[in-house]
Amino acid sequence: MLSLGIHRMLDAFARHTVQAEFRFDTGAPLVVSVTFLVEGTPRSTWLIGRDLLYQGLFWISGLGDVQVWPAHLDERTTAWLRLDSHDLTALFEMPAPPLAEWLGHSYELVPAGTEMEGLDWDEP
Repeated sequence: MLSLGIHRMLDAFARHTVQAEFRFDTGAPLVVSVTFLVEGTPRSTWLIGRDLLYQGLFWISGLGDVQVWPAHLDERTTAWLRLDSHDLTALFEMPAPPLAEWLGHSYELVPAGTEMEGLDWDEP
């Protein structure tokens, strides 16, 4: 698990720090679960494609409900995460280096292209 303080953009000038927990399960290696912990509200968990999240640290990635793209601000390397759900959109700024390192470790555990090898296709 990786726990990061990320910033939810409220408008062009206001941001709110949110704790986000990124989890990788070798039993479901195609996705990363991201749980947002906001004080006073229920936890919200999104399942995001591992490749989509990793690729978004370097170039724009994703369509529809989840998009990730890199940003370089004030000599900090960050990435943007945009989540859409019905009529609500949230934009987050995430620190890219710790996320890239953590995702790199997930690829050591389950290399890209091997995610489907352990599945039992005959099991109902």
